[in-house]
Amino acid sequence: MKLKTGYENRRARVEMLPLIDVVFLLLVFFIYAMVSMVLHRGMKVDLPKAGTAQADNRDYLNITITAENKILFNDTETTQENLVDLVQSALAKKGEDSPLFISGDRTADLGIAVEILDKLRSAGIERVSFSCKKEAEK
Repeated sequence: MKLKTGYENRRARVEMLPLIDVVFLLLVFFIYAMVSMVLHRGMKVDLPKAGTAQADNRDYLNITITAENKILFNDTETTQENLVDLVQSALAKKGEDSPLFISGDRTADLGIAVEILDKLRSAGIERVSFSCKKEAEK
């Protein structure tokens, strides 16, 4: 004897909770992938700390001054004399509104950074910022 349970008449349905879990995991994966793709140009230097530092995540140009007072422009070692020409040609390719950062090691000579800043401003490059870490609140 065959009994009817009513189970035969039920239609298949899509459960929402597992679907929400899958979409959430995909969202987390893509956010993590984008964060890990952040591009950092320059050498690792010990940046000074500043209480009013703000993050700027746009594509940028980077001048690095190492602890040994070597000057690097986007990972390429250069001299102060060639630096202005390199920066001007890079700004011409990327656009004048591209930010330019000077990342100086805290033990590097301040005089070199000031000389670089002065040469850049003399060449008409006004949008120059210094990279620093946000100071930990006490």
